[in-house]
Amino acid sequence: MNDIIVYTQNECPPCKIIKMFLNEFGFSYTEKNINEDEQSRQELTNTYNSYSTPTIVIGEEVITGFDLERLKKVLDIKE
Repeated sequence: MNDIIVYTQNECPPCKIIKMFLNEFGFSYTEKNINEDEQSRQELTNTYNSYSTPTIVIGEEVITGFDLERLKKVLDIKE
């Protein structure tokens, strides 16, 4: 499994839901809070051309925004 990076920010309910979802299915991830880390904010905008959270990076896949269906597909989760 590729590393999972979750870009978040403070007061972001969808970010909390994504983290709960990943935890529920036992996936480990690295959280990068763009409010608390300027380098993470620059990485999000410059590398992934994203300006919203949550943004989830899994290998070459970049999921911008709250898209549980796409996240399930990328992680091969069948419910």
